[in-house]
Amino acid sequence: MRGDTGSFRYRRGAGKATQGEPVVPPHPSRVDLHTHSRRSDGVLEPLELVTAAAAAGVQVLALSDHDTVAGVRELTASGRPPLPLELLSAVEINSVATGISRLWEGELHILGLGVDLHDEAFEATLERQRGFRVTRFRRIVDRLRQMGYPVDDQVDEYLAASGATVGASLGASLGRPQIARCLVAARYASTVDDAMQRLLGRGRPAYVPREGLGPTEAISAIRAAGGLPSLAHFADALERRELIEELAKAGLGGLEVHYRHFDADTVAALGEVARELRLAQTGGSDYHGDAETYAEAHASLYVPDEDATNLFALLGRRLTILTGAALR
Repeated sequence: MRGDTGSFRYRRGAGKATQGEPVVPPHPSRVDLHTHSRRSDGVLEPLELVTAAAAAGVQVLALSDHDTVAGVRELTASGRPPLPLELLSAVEINSVATGISRLWEGELHILGLGVDLHDEAFEATLERQRGFRVTRFRRIVDRLRQMGYPVDDQVDEYLAASGATVGASLGASLGRPQIARCLVAARYASTVDDAMQRLLGRGRPAYVPREGLGPTEAISAIRAAGGLPSLAHFADALERRELIEELAKAGLGGLEVHYRHFDADTVAALGEVARELRLAQTGGSDYHGDAETYAEAHASLYVPDEDATNLFALLGRRLTILTGAALR
């Protein structure tokens, strides 16, 4: 299923398309604080992702799979060889924003940067999140079968290859992108984007609403696990200042300013919002891999080194890898 070359524009709608002048990286970005592996809805194994990022010049990488830190655990397990870059433990929680109007799919995506991998309460919270995902996954596959789009064989193949099962939680996180890839493999859709647009997106025939943590609950859980919560790919922050202020009062600590799909004016405006509200500026590629290699995604990515150094300082950590200098 890695052969799908669909545009995946649907997912990027979460970040609101911006059509102005693009950001021109002054040099290849050394920082990427938002990526996904096969442990959630990415296409690369965790080590493949790290290797590709390092080859592109990344020195600080956050692996932020949805509702799981399984990939980070694999990469940092005892006895594993040293990694070619600084890896930051992270997670992305798709919080259900009930009662907040005019949101893409009724969700706010909260990145948990620097969370403690050994926090048992946080892992229990993520396991519950993955349980909700399993239930939703089953219901979507059942609905597709009833609609005449059976993908059971493709789903079984995917789950076997990814190390997860629908009936048990092994740390991997299931979602609609995996089902979209199965629809492509079964030739019911031409691309992942096509599957999302016609069948799986909100308001489409096979859509099933998400269940799980709300935004303030996600923020609190991340804080309790020693992480910094950052609101991901939310260009609407410009028009929804009051919402960001409310989230900041609830403990939000960062705003994803340097998102690679934002144009230069949006980045500048979001940076101003972050400074005024004293939120850390974060940024990343949100790489999944359906439409491009990591190197291709990285070509349009620019996250200032300061995003990483400031983040590490807020987490009470020392970062020395960037440019070889001891910072903070």
